[in-house]
Amino acid sequence: MGSKCGLSEDVKAKIDEWLSWDKNKTTRDCIKRLAEENSVKDLQNVLLKRLDFGTAGLRGKMAAGYACMNDLVIIQTAQGFLRYLEQHRSDLLKAEGVTVGYDGRHNSKRWAELTATVFANAGYKIRLFGDYNITPFIPFAVRKYGCASGVMVTASHNPKDDNGYKVYDSNGAQIVSPVDKRIQESILKNLEPWETSWNTEILKNNDLVVDPMSEVLDCYLKTVISDAIHPDLVAKNRKAAVPFTYTPLHGVGYMPVEKVAQVIGINLSCVPEQKDPHPDFPTVKFPNPEEGKSSLDLAFKHAEINGSTVILANDPDADRFAVAEKNKHTGEWKIFTGNELGTLFGWWILTCYRKNHPDRPLNNVYMIASTVSSMILKTMSKMEGFNFVDTLTGFKWIGNKALELEKDGYDVIFCFEEAIGYMCNNQIVDKDGVSALAHFAGLVSLLYDEGKQIVDKLAELYDTYGFHVSLNSYYFCYDPEKIRTIFGRIRNYGGTNQYPSGILNDKYKVVSIRDLTTGYDNSQSDNRAVLPVSCKSEMITFIYDNGLHVTLRTSGTEPKIKYYTELCTSPDIKDKTVVESTLREMVTAICEEYFQPEINGLIPQKA
Repeated sequence: MGSKCGLSEDVKAKIDEWLSWDKNKTTRDCIKRLAEENSVKDLQNVLLKRLDFGTAGLRGKMAAGYACMNDLVIIQTAQGFLRYLEQHRSDLLKAEGVTVGYDGRHNSKRWAELTATVFANAGYKIRLFGDYNITPFIPFAVRKYGCASGVMVTASHNPKDDNGYKVYDSNGAQIVSPVDKRIQESILKNLEPWETSWNTEILKNNDLVVDPMSEVLDCYLKTVISDAIHPDLVAKNRKAAVPFTYTPLHGVGYMPVEKVAQVIGINLSCVPEQKDPHPDFPTVKFPNPEEGKSSLDLAFKHAEINGSTVILANDPDADRFAVAEKNKHTGEWKIFTGNELGTLFGWWILTCYRKNHPDRPLNNVYMIASTVSSMILKTMSKMEGFNFVDTLTGFKWIGNKALELEKDGYDVIFCFEEAIGYMCNNQIVDKDGVSALAHFAGLVSLLYDEGKQIVDKLAELYDTYGFHVSLNSYYFCYDPEKIRTIFGRIRNYGGTNQYPSGILNDKYKVVSIRDLTTGYDNSQSDNRAVLPVSCKSEMITFIYDNGLHVTLRTSGTEPKIKYYTELCTSPDIKDKTVVESTLREMVTAICEEYFQPEINGLIPQKA
């Protein structure tokens, strides 16, 4: 290797450290090449920075260096995680160990096996899925077996160059702070790879290593699907015989979805080009059904050929769920938003609960949504008599809140977030796109048997509860300083510590402000926010006098400024076009007035 001319001493030290620790030839050679080429900036970016372990675990680009996802970073993470569990979950770790799974992405199996190797060498039981699995199987297995924790190697719906390391706590929910900070601290204390951590041969013919796939699948089909769906609905599915089109988007959903279809009696035709896992997702630009038509083009074609008017889709790790329907009058396809599906699910799950538990009072029932999701469940709760609570964004908060309420004796029957995540059972306290598919198929069968479409039911629900119309999108922003400037201006809009009073010369006035970055909430008597506050992210919510809710926030995993808006009206307002026009007017004004002049340097996405 060259003399590393022009490199600072700290970079040189990190190069030497990496080359002494990393046993993966590809990533070793990459760091060698960068050093020989004196690629100072690249080496600083990947060696002097490090992927932080957060409440979503790890997620990032697969490449060489501490700032990326690779063998060495995974081993360091597994070693630190092991030491954390030995200190904080010792009894569970000794009794039932951990469960580890992976999706079909590049390196996922390898990194699951490296994680299992670290634990097996320490003498702990490992339930390592023998083939790729859906993410919901991990939290399900953690609770089923009483494991100390669960790890899923997946980047969900991220682009093909990314991968991730998702961790579940012993309660089956995603970890929340301060657990993430403690794991990060433990990782930093265990960076040097143990000699045994690289040798995955230990996993072969090892009594500590068990493949739970068959048992987990059977139990999932029984307790999550069959026990939760009334036999009358299965009969309705078979009678209606709706021809569904399904796509797993080159992910891992097909196998369990095919089994579920047999259990609940639906006809499902899978898009053949997207049926099997493929780490490069060759037929889609982004493997995310949230992206809309671009991700469902092949599904539309397959549905047309097979005479199907309903498309059901999962993202690549099958924890999210999407739906599209062909309008029988216009022939146009409608892709339902996450909030629209949340509305339909809320009504349907409540209807099923009443049928299955006619004697249980609804004042003992809860539904949950994230604070950036539609408030339709809150509106329903006031009219129907059940309880509603919102949480911070992310199922880590939703799942843990559901467990808290269940511990207090409540039935938590449905939870959702607008990013097409749905929790339709209490066996898995996380989003589950497969059980969501099973429940939604029953709703479709009922509607189609009555001669209705999904859009008809959605219109009925808005007629009953009032319009809840959303317009959500985001701006790409790669400059952290610009982000700070934008949110700083909003907090000092009319002077120091004075937020905007409205938009369009106060045509629409702000009546409530909640800032979960600073902890300010003027809807509370002491002006202090009730929800958790974090100064590490930006998040401000405004409520206007005409019923508009808008939340402006930064993404925790992507260089984005996101906005979530919803205009909630009373049931006596019947003209949706007027509501939508008002919403567009207000969103345009909010972006132009609150983000200017910095908005000129941002990259907008079409809402």
